[in-house]
Amino acid sequence: QDRAISLSQRFFAFYILFDLYKSDAPGTNPFLPIFIDEIKKDLEGCERNFLLHLLSYPPKDLPKKSPEELISQHDPDASTPPEPDIEAMQQDYLKKMGATSGFLQFGVSPVLLDPDHATAGAELTDDNADILTEDEFSMIGFEPSFVRPIPQLLEPGEDEVCWLHPETEHQIMWDNTMCADSSKGQQVRELMAKAFKGPLQSTQQATLLSELETDSKLVYQCGLTPKRLPELVENNPGIAIETLLKLMSSSHITEYLQMLVNMPMSLHSMEVVNRLTTAVDLPTEFVHLYISNCISSCENIKDKYMQNRLVRLVCVFLQSLIRNKIINVQVHKDLFIEVQAFCIEFSRIREAAGLFRLLKTLE
Repeated sequence: QDRAISLSQRFFAFYILFDLYKSDAPGTNPFLPIFIDEIKKDLEGCERNFLLHLLSYPPKDLPKKSPEELISQHDPDASTPPEPDIEAMQQDYLKKMGATSGFLQFGVSPVLLDPDHATAGAELTDDNADILTEDEFSMIGFEPSFVRPIPQLLEPGEDEVCWLHPETEHQIMWDNTMCADSSKGQQVRELMAKAFKGPLQSTQQATLLSELETDSKLVYQCGLTPKRLPELVENNPGIAIETLLKLMSSSHITEYLQMLVNMPMSLHSMEVVNRLTTAVDLPTEFVHLYISNCISSCENIKDKYMQNRLVRLVCVFLQSLIRNKIINVQVHKDLFIEVQAFCIEFSRIREAAGLFRLLKTLE
C-alpha cells in the first residue's frame, strides 16, 4: 500500500500471497482482491507482467528465480502476458465468498470498535456508525476476530491434583569462566604459533612435547595444518617429527606427507624424512618421490658451492636409507638407475663416489 516497500519486496509479498493458496480451487484465494486492486493501478511493466502471470498461468521456473532476476530480465519490448477477465474473477470470488459469510463477501467486519470508547462488548449503533471508513469495507476476505470473554478458572475438585506456585526468589549468577579459553590446549597453540615463526627455546620445546605426549588429541587442536608444515620443519624439525608421528593415524596424513615431499629440499627436511622412515613404515612411493625431488634439486641448483653441499647431504641420506633397508634398490630398478646416474654425474664428490661403490656391492 502506498508503495511503502521496494519493488523487489513487493515481488516477494505478492508471490507469498499467491503461493499460500496455489493448490486451492481458482477464485478462492482470500487475497485475490489485493491482486485485482493492484492490477487496476498504473504499475511498471515488470510488476504488471508479474501479477498477470500470478493471476493466469505462472511459468514453471518462476519459483526458481529471485525478484532481482525477474526485474533484470524484463524486456519492455516483449509481448505482455494475456490479461484475464478481471470482472469475471471478481464475480466468481464474490459468489464463493458468499458461501462463508454475508459480511465477508463485502469485506465488512461484523465487529467494529469505537476508537474513542473501545470496550469488550461494544455494539454498532446509530451513534457510532459514522466511524466506518473505506478500509473497513475493503475486500480483505479474512474472517474477523470476535471479542470473546476470558473463560474463568474452575476450582479444582477434591480428587484432582492442585497446581502449585511456589514463591521462590531466583537470583542471577554470573559465570566468570564464560568466553574464557580454559582448555589446556591454549598453551600448546601459543607455542605452536611461535614454532612456525622461529626456533623455540629448549624449555619451550620440552613444554610443547610434554603436553602433546600427555594428551595425544591436542595434536589435532594445536593449529598445525599441511600448509604450515614447511615452516615448522625449517624452524623446529624435532617438533615436526613428533607431531607427524602422532598424526600417522589421521586420515589427513597423506596431505602432510605430500606437503613434505614438495617443499624445498634442506637439511631439516631430510632430517625429518630420515627420522620418519626409521620410526614408521612410510609408503614406498612417498620415499621414492622424495628421493627423486632431492636429486632433481641438486641437478637444478646453479651455485656450485651450494650444489656440492646438497649433493653430500643427499648421498649421506641415501646411504642411510640403503643401509637401514628403508629402500631396496635391487627390487626397484628404476630407482637404482636414477641413483646410479646421480652418482656418476657428481662422481667428483667423495660422498657420491662412496654411494656408487655401495650400489656396486648390491649388484
